[in-house]
Amino acid sequence: MRILVVEDDPILMDGLKVGLGLAGATVDDATTCADARAALAAARFDAVVLDVMLPDGSGLDVLAGLRARGDTTPVLLLTALDEAPDRVRGLDGGADDYLGKPFDLDELNARVRAIARRGHGRAGPLLKVGALVLDPATLAATLDGQSIALSRREFAVLSTLMERPGVIRSRMEIEERLYGWQEEVESNAVEVHIHNLRAKVGRETIETVRGLGYRVRGPA
Repeated sequence: MRILVVEDDPILMDGLKVGLGLAGATVDDATTCADARAALAAARFDAVVLDVMLPDGSGLDVLAGLRARGDTTPVLLLTALDEAPDRVRGLDGGADDYLGKPFDLDELNARVRAIARRGHGRAGPLLKVGALVLDPATLAATLDGQSIALSRREFAVLSTLMERPGVIRSRMEIEERLYGWQEEVESNAVEVHIHNLRAKVGRETIETVRGLGYRVRGPA
């Protein structure tokens, strides 16, 4: 997943970036409403973790703008304002979930995974194509019931393809899932990861569509 975290507390931001990163996410950060709007206009995210109280305004205004233009990116509000009326206002304002501070990092990760998979139209927690199964909660992969060792970025590439089996995903789409905007994109990284994945899950599982990208097929 590629996640945008909007939070002005630098210590909390560092903790969120580390915690979400260890759970397999690529994390971009913003500290103000203006930065959040710019990020959301420039890139696609699987989910947004949005603080309500920001230095230049309310995260609720960022959320309202997002929904007003028809953007359905899942949003989890993260705030110290955790009374029932605050939660109602946030959820009725278009948020997909709400978590008060202080919070448990494992719970945050679970809630982000939940809103992200709903955003992709999935109800179940696992990604399955034939005998190939991925568990985003544990970053575990199995083929025919046997465990497969995947790096974090190999997992990200494979999960991107398996979210929409049979649909072609361009190299740019895959790169967006692998790298935040502060990271340098390696020129042949996607090709290298695809090569390594084919050796692990079968060459016939991942198809190259020349000039367009890649798509996943059910393994033999």
